[in-house]
Amino acid sequence: MIRIAIADDHTLFAKGIEGLLEEHDDLLVMGLFPNGQELVEFLESNTADVVLTDLNMPILDGFGVLSTLKEREDCPKIVVLSMYDEEKIYKECLDKGADGFILKDADPDELVFTIREVHEGRHVLNFERVIEQARPNAFFDSFRDKYRLSRREVQIVSLVKEGHTNKEIAGLLGLSPSTVETHRKNIHQKLGVNSRIELVNKAYEMNL
Repeated sequence: MIRIAIADDHTLFAKGIEGLLEEHDDLLVMGLFPNGQELVEFLESNTADVVLTDLNMPILDGFGVLSTLKEREDCPKIVVLSMYDEEKIYKECLDKGADGFILKDADPDELVFTIREVHEGRHVLNFERVIEQARPNAFFDSFRDKYRLSRREVQIVSLVKEGHTNKEIAGLLGLSPSTVETHRKNIHQKLGVNSRIELVNKAYEMNL
């Protein structure tokens, strides 16, 4: 079970994230906090594995959360949720010790995978990946509706069809090989295939 604490002063957004995460049996939201100070105080007597923090908050903002928590020996993993797709802000968060960075309009599946990757210590920090997670694409969305595939999963199916190995796909998408393997297992389950050949044949049927 991955214990998660969320700091964001936009209540509706935070509640939406909570609802999304609670759909997964391995994720537990321990609390929602309207500012970084209340989050920090909560963690003085409670333990979380992963913290999701907004950058712009009253009293103590996301940068303050990073600076404060990273001084602790028992610091949880910290993922920044941001509205800003600026590389300067991304790098500043990394300089302050952020373990992950994801845009607020990213594909919901990407947030779940990022939390799991960060918790397991296999998250690959890559700014291009951050941008790709939130890039709208009607083609991907149509396949998401029809086959219940995320945009990332559609990308991986296409790359498998082109003959790329898991390691090559990981390099192309800025993911860890184990994350690609997890995506592959989910793809096989959703499409009802049991091998690479069956997946490639399915990709041709899907016209990917």
